[in-house]
Amino acid sequence: MLLSGEYKRLVKSRITFGIALLTGLIFLALISLGLGSYRMSLLDLVEGLFNRHPVLWNVRLPRIASAIVVGGSLSLSGAVMQCILRNPLASPFTLGVSQGAAFGASLAIIYLGAGHVHRVGEALTIFDPYVVPIFAFLGALLSAFVILALSKLKNFTPEAMILAGVAMSALFQAGVMLIQYFTTDVHVASIVFWTFGDVGRTNWNEIRIMLILFLLCFIYFFYRRWDYNSILMGDETAMSLGVKPNRVRLEGMIVSSLLTALCVSFTGVIGFVGLVSPHILRLVIGGDYRFLIPLSSVVGAIMLLVSDTIGRTILSPVIIPVGVITSIGGAPLFIYLLLKGGKGVKG
Repeated sequence: MLLSGEYKRLVKSRITFGIALLTGLIFLALISLGLGSYRMSLLDLVEGLFNRHPVLWNVRLPRIASAIVVGGSLSLSGAVMQCILRNPLASPFTLGVSQGAAFGASLAIIYLGAGHVHRVGEALTIFDPYVVPIFAFLGALLSAFVILALSKLKNFTPEAMILAGVAMSALFQAGVMLIQYFTTDVHVASIVFWTFGDVGRTNWNEIRIMLILFLLCFIYFFYRRWDYNSILMGDETAMSLGVKPNRVRLEGMIVSSLLTALCVSFTGVIGFVGLVSPHILRLVIGGDYRFLIPLSSVVGAIMLLVSDTIGRTILSPVIIPVGVITSIGGAPLFIYLLLKGGKGVKG
C-alpha cells in the first residue's frame, strides 16, 4: 500500500509538472505575440486577434505556431532516437538527417533550376519555394535510409549506427561544400541563406502539414511508450517481455526521420533542439517514456519559441535566424547538462 501511494504521488507530480509546462508554453506564446519591432499592448493584441490584424495573422502567429510545431517535432524525434539507439548523442542533427536536407536543397537551388536567386539590394530571395523543400526532404530521407539499410544488412549495433550517422553527416557537408566551390557567390549566399534555420519562412499550409504529421507520429510513439521503456533495460529484457527490439528500433527510426525531414525541409537546419531538450527533461523527471514522449515535445516547443523570440527582438528590426540562436545557446547548455547530470539514456 505504501509503495502504491508513493507511485500515485510520483505520477501525480509528473502530470502536474506537465500541466505547468503547457501553461508556460501558452504564456510564452502570448508574450512573444506582443514583442517585435512593432510593439503591441495586451489590448492591441486582443483587438488585433479579433480584427485579424495583418502583423499578427500574417507574420507573428504563423511564426509562433511554426516554432511550436517544429520545436515539438525535433525534440520528440530526438527523444525517441536516443532511446532506440541507447545513445545520448543521438538526434536528427548528429545522425546527418539535417545535413542531408541541406545537400538536397543545395542541389535543387543550384543545378535543378528549382531555386532561382534574385538579389534586391542586400537581400536574397529563393523563388519556387516548394521545390526546394521537396529536395531537402528527399536528402534528409536519403541519409536516414542509408543508415537504416546499413544497419539492416550488417546488423549494426546502436553505437555503430551513430558512427554511420556521423560519417553521413560529414559526407553531405563535403557535398554541399563541393557544390559551393563550383558556383557563383550569389548561389553560395542562397545556400547559406537556406541552411540558416528560420521558422519565419513557413506559411499556414506548411504549418498544417507539419502539425498533421506531428500528431500522427506522436500517437505512434505514445503507443510504443512501454516498448521504449523495456528497450532501455536491454534487448534481452525487452525480448523476455514480448517486445521485438529490432522491429521497434527500425520503425522508430523511420517515423522519427520522416518527421524530422519534413520539418527541416520547410525551415532549414535547426540544431541542438532534438539533442538538448530530452536531456533537460530527463534530468527533471527521469527516463520514463510514458512522460518523456509528451513532455519532451512541450520542452522542445518552449526552447524553439524562446530562441526565435530572442532572435527577432534582440537586434530588432534585424532578425537573427533561430538556427543560429539554438546553436549558440545549445552547445554550451549541452556541455553543462553533461557536467551536471552526466546521465545518458541508459541511466
